[in-house]
Amino acid sequence: MKKILIIGANGQLGADINTSLSINKCITLTPNHEELDITNFERVKEYILQNKPEIIINTAAYHHIDKCEEFPLLATLINNNAPTFISKLCKEINCKLIHISTDYVFDGAKEKPYVESDLPNPLNVYGKSKFAGENEILKANNNALIIRVSALYGVNPCRAKNGLNFIQFMLKLASERDELTVVGDEYVSPTATFNIANILPEIIEKDLSGIVHLTSEGACSWYEFAKEIMDYTHTNVKIKEVTSSHFPAKTPRPKYSVLENQSLKNNGIQSMPHWRDALHIYLNKIKK
Repeated sequence: MKKILIIGANGQLGADINTSLSINKCITLTPNHEELDITNFERVKEYILQNKPEIIINTAAYHHIDKCEEFPLLATLINNNAPTFISKLCKEINCKLIHISTDYVFDGAKEKPYVESDLPNPLNVYGKSKFAGENEILKANNNALIIRVSALYGVNPCRAKNGLNFIQFMLKLASERDELTVVGDEYVSPTATFNIANILPEIIEKDLSGIVHLTSEGACSWYEFAKEIMDYTHTNVKIKEVTSSHFPAKTPRPKYSVLENQSLKNNGIQSMPHWRDALHIYLNKIKK
């Protein structure tokens, strides 16, 4: 029975990971932010040495894209310095570190799915801080595992997005308006947090290290995703497709950040579902 510390266990992804690992008979430690602030290195060391987890899963991140531009030092502290400190500590005490990273380490210029060996080129402070974190974590501890995810949504609220994920936000807008305007030239692999959580026990069992991509299969634009949400829920609203220039962004974002789960397949791990199938399951869940 493995003892696993989940940092960020009350977040959108962390909560589902906790549920999945508990079902798989793991002992989970789930301190909240007040109990374990990862920027307080002394407290982090004290907590880890006291509780002696065999595995640490770090889902904590500073991922509000525009705020990262405004507060780059804070983004670096949370996305790079803190996980690097944890990585070094894990190396010292022989504890496995699994760290969650992002598709935003890529610039989107490739325009076809990125595999783990592709060279990142982040466009913004968030992506740069996460990429620097990946490098430093693996430099400090070559047994660590980085899992890159993309366009997450879950049943639990996402604090960085006022508690609403893209699906909930679209359905809310559809209840208030006759027409929605959605970007059609940015492509992602929308991924349900419970799918990531359900596959984690197998990844832990295989003891992978390095970098792994873990997203839904297939890709879609935000417009295609919104259209599928409305079609499946029989929501009668007009959706207008526009280019990203229609919503001038403060911060540059990759127009194509689709990830290919190559390492997962090479290691014979069960495949992730197609984004459309995962969306339907999620919509059935929230309807109940």
